[in-house]
Amino acid sequence: MQRWWFLEEKDSAANSTTSLSSSAKKNKPLNVAGDRKYKFRVLVNYELLKDETIAVTGDCDALGNWDSEHCIQMQPEKDNTNVWCLEIALPHNIAVSYRYLICSIDPISENVHVRRFETHITPRKIPSDSASSTAEQEAKIDTLGDIEGSVKLDKGWLTTETIIQFKFFNNPFSVKERIKNRLLHVKITPMNLRINAESQHLTSVLEESLSNDTRENGTEHQAYAFTEIVSFRNPNPLFEQQSQFGCPYHTDDFIIFNVTVAEPENVAYLVDLYAYSSRSKQDDPPYHLGYHYILPNFLKNSEGILELPVTCATKHRPLGMMRIEYLKVTPLLSSKCNLERSYIRYWNKRWTGLDVGHRGSGTSFKTSEGSVIRENTIASLKKAVAHGADMVEFDVQLSKDLVPVIYHDFDIYVSLKRKTTIETNDMLELPMRELTLEQLKNLKVYHVVEGRNREAKFFDEDLEEHQPFPQLADALELIDPHCGFNIEIKWSQKLKDGRMESDLHFDSNLYVDCILKVVLEKAGTRRIVFSCFDADICTLLRLKQNLYPVMFLTLGVTSRYPSYHDPRCNSIEMAVRNAYATELLGIVAHTEDLLRDHSQVNLATEKGLIIFCWGDDNNCKDTIKHLKNLGIHAIIYDKMDIYSDKAIKESVFLVGARESHAAILQQIEIEQRHEQTTHQESIDQNKVIAKVNITDIAPVTLRPTNSV
Repeated sequence: MQRWWFLEEKDSAANSTTSLSSSAKKNKPLNVAGDRKYKFRVLVNYELLKDETIAVTGDCDALGNWDSEHCIQMQPEKDNTNVWCLEIALPHNIAVSYRYLICSIDPISENVHVRRFETHITPRKIPSDSASSTAEQEAKIDTLGDIEGSVKLDKGWLTTETIIQFKFFNNPFSVKERIKNRLLHVKITPMNLRINAESQHLTSVLEESLSNDTRENGTEHQAYAFTEIVSFRNPNPLFEQQSQFGCPYHTDDFIIFNVTVAEPENVAYLVDLYAYSSRSKQDDPPYHLGYHYILPNFLKNSEGILELPVTCATKHRPLGMMRIEYLKVTPLLSSKCNLERSYIRYWNKRWTGLDVGHRGSGTSFKTSEGSVIRENTIASLKKAVAHGADMVEFDVQLSKDLVPVIYHDFDIYVSLKRKTTIETNDMLELPMRELTLEQLKNLKVYHVVEGRNREAKFFDEDLEEHQPFPQLADALELIDPHCGFNIEIKWSQKLKDGRMESDLHFDSNLYVDCILKVVLEKAGTRRIVFSCFDADICTLLRLKQNLYPVMFLTLGVTSRYPSYHDPRCNSIEMAVRNAYATELLGIVAHTEDLLRDHSQVNLATEKGLIIFCWGDDNNCKDTIKHLKNLGIHAIIYDKMDIYSDKAIKESVFLVGARESHAAILQQIEIEQRHEQTTHQESIDQNKVIAKVNITDIAPVTLRPTNSV
């Protein structure tokens, strides 16, 4: 399905071919031979991990029709293992679009897992009239991820696999005094617990693992998995394969282990701690201090905190404790994501200084003006669009019956009596999550500010578009599709003092899945950016789909709001490193922090990240102009009708769509002219040929025959 752009027309599908997996897959395309041979060759400068391979996919049956399960595996050439090749039959007289990817195959289920794939907006293309010889094809070598100097090779999304993240931060080790000041190295090894003939039960597996010293070099019970690690102490943090003795943990560091597994219920995780002796030489290995096994039943929830003992490796006695916070990311089933296109890290260079309507046309409970429209309603969103908003920002959370609705606060007030005057005993404060969508629609509900002040602000029960709690699905259908959406996912976080913003009882994977399913079904061609203050929710949004970009919201350094327990949200520098490491589109910074130090804008842009900004400081024409001059890509502010300085009240995306439509018509006109010219030239050429043929015929003299 086409999303976002109008110049990208999907080419006609053609016949043919084969699949990466050797087993028959559900909905596998028919194996129909094409009628022209083509040889793909690609140079791979990327260091492949164990179990990773190169594949190609495209928009015809022969290349799997962009389906990751049916992509076609390539093989390294004998003379040059960095060059991978594939010779295949492609359909004749049809242009074929294609992409390369790095993938792996689950040895048990044979499911294909997309590790990295090319994400250029315009894929590679083989012209319809391509009839080059085999020698010419072999001379042409593509470079993985590089198309005409533009390098885009991004992390894939979860198809059937699961990712477990283990996070070490806020000084998580509490060990004996004699090793307290040593620099500890942490390593995590996924271990296979699948029952087989050699190991009849879990205990024997663990004992045999220890006896074979699998902590260092043994691989007998290691699971099909990928373990990558990133340290935010690194100014350019990227996930990398861990070394033999793990990663050093420095004071105030933030380390994430990213473990990709196919069968999380059959995988345990061996956590090893190492340290170097003060008398060790440069090439000496570290000393193995201790270990602990994390069993799969420890990880039942989508997120949690593990307080684990560390067992001494030599004496098998308690050495101390360690605290590990984990996140489990499960795939979004039936997501219908494929390899045709992706906008996860795409941003047009023309989109700078966009005007984004905050909660639609603005916050409605921080002002005494009587003409303000209720925030986060269909009417508020439409008003912002009417006054030229390029995007609208709004908050989405779930009702008790798992319906995504638009609302900002975690709590609401419900009227117990219908009266024209509100008294203290007439209102009851409730968590919004405790009410179903029907209850939210039918009850007389007041905003938190109205409830605390005992003064109703809006009397609009008869105006449907002014009602609170509109469904996300309705907004996607009712708001002008040329207006972009910045969908902020509301999620309760732990504060630095240990309190929770709100006691949410939703599972985070379920929470995100419910929202994503609505967007993937209803979004159409709309430009959408997700954002959240919770770094883990951003991770879920990024790994569960490959269409829409995700941005990390940050508080930064401020006294207006309490700091969070997770340090990634408490400074622009940490937010940038998190967005860079997890391959998000960018960050949404607090304007107060940017105005305090303008140079922080460069922290994001120098790493290729997009930067939005939010905050009450934005509600000023001079500040908005100043932020645009700083190069901020989008400014989120209230009262689009007052603060916007647009001469023409249109979204930049509407202008782009109009230009795209004009370009399409122009291209069609050029092609039609070319066809007419070619047709006329063909007619003229045929006339010349006919004339030449007539003049070249020798004259024949007809003689009367003699009759007998």
